[in-house]
Amino acid sequence: MNQAGRGWDGEALDLAAYLARISFEGDLAPTARTLRALQRAHAAAIPFENLEVVLGRPVLLDLETLQDKMVRGARGGYCYEHTRLFAAALERLGFGVTGLAARVRMGSDRLRAATHALLLVEVPGSPESRWICDVGFGEGPTEPIELVEGAESEQDGRRFRLERAGQEWVLNSLRGPADGWLDLHSFTLDPRHPVDYVMINHYISTHPNSPFVNRLVVRRPGPGVLYGLLGTTLTAHRPDGSAEERHLEPGEVPKVLEETFGVRLGPADAAALTARLS
Repeated sequence: MNQAGRGWDGEALDLAAYLARISFEGDLAPTARTLRALQRAHAAAIPFENLEVVLGRPVLLDLETLQDKMVRGARGGYCYEHTRLFAAALERLGFGVTGLAARVRMGSDRLRAATHALLLVEVPGSPESRWICDVGFGEGPTEPIELVEGAESEQDGRRFRLERAGQEWVLNSLRGPADGWLDLHSFTLDPRHPVDYVMINHYISTHPNSPFVNRLVVRRPGPGVLYGLLGTTLTAHRPDGSAEERHLEPGEVPKVLEETFGVRLGPADAAALTARLS
């Protein structure tokens, strides 16, 4: 682990505001049970979204900016933002926190750069208890998964599994009886630090080939459903593999963002987004 978790600015987190934002009122002792409850609450309250990139603004990873946006404001973020904020909260509560980086696969065998951020979390006093917390994948687990080869976890009807492939670990998701398991991403246990995320975040938020630069991507899990918005296409995916799809007019998107994803935009941002999608 990274020297008792130093580097995530946990001491600067407004813990009371963060807990209120995710509607968490449970035990704060650094246990596996608390970790599970915190990740579930975080995933339910704070959506995955890349609106800063779509609106042409830089994605900043300092904790104060993230708190203004994701804690005090009704906004979400993508993997670096979620991971950075959640790491600060876990560090503040006494968990051991190590940043990791993953190569997104989504079923492809093409080698991609390690551009996804996730966390390895250690429960204090339990050196064998290590957990993968992937709060920023958008369609990933809403609970921690123990770092054990073959570990499976069912979460609101969605199933995930960790496999080992040499030095890499692979996170899989069951897509339904007909489609079977899909490998979401692969990662190693090489530590990553906040400064590493700043560098990769700059690439993923500005490079013209980034999947986040030219299209709106929003995700939010609900009970038995995963809501998604890709451009102007709204989807609802269910654990049995079924899906509903609806095509929106650009002017409908701000309202859907608020009602379905809990993202509230001011008038200027709503108008700019509508124009961007038109």
